[in-house]
Amino acid sequence: MTHDTAEPRAQFRAMTDGTREDWAIIATSAKAFNATLPDRVIAHLRLLDGDFGGYQVDRLTHSLQTATFAHRAGMDEEYVLCALLHDIGDTLGSMNHADIGAAILKPFVSEKNHWMLEHHGIFQGYYFFHFVGLDRDLREQFRGHPHFAHTAEFCEKFDQCAFDPDAEAMPLDAFEPMLRRLMAQPKRSIYLKAMEQA
Repeated sequence: MTHDTAEPRAQFRAMTDGTREDWAIIATSAKAFNATLPDRVIAHLRLLDGDFGGYQVDRLTHSLQTATFAHRAGMDEEYVLCALLHDIGDTLGSMNHADIGAAILKPFVSEKNHWMLEHHGIFQGYYFFHFVGLDRDLREQFRGHPHFAHTAEFCEKFDQCAFDPDAEAMPLDAFEPMLRRLMAQPKRSIYLKAMEQA
């Protein structure tokens, strides 16, 4: 493996030996890397193209349909992007896909939308769990939670109905400017203060 030696590098080999100068170098590098997050997210979404998983549409089309339905219903950009990325974890988090999308978007979205992303898998189960030996009412454990209705509505209006090969879906490129706007500035992260200083 080759390494670019032109880029400044921290000098420590263990964090206990790090200096302010080392961390300034790392912060500068992180700022440039963080700016390309939308590119990496889009590239990962493209991995869903052609992955049908037994459905009538591939996972990318499902994601695009879900986001398109939300967009056309007048939902704000943050919500639309939650719809777009809700199943991005299917490739690497096959047993916990909802956690992946929620983790990616957590710094950029409201607590309400984060909760929706994190729990949509259980709420979506209302439509099929009883066919695979699970309790379709598993979501009822959250009845009374402030975001219960928000999450149930997402699954009902936008997610469970987005497996239609005849339904229109906006192209991924149409969502890219929204994604870049959303990810331009995190709302919450333990690194916010450090990012302001970089």
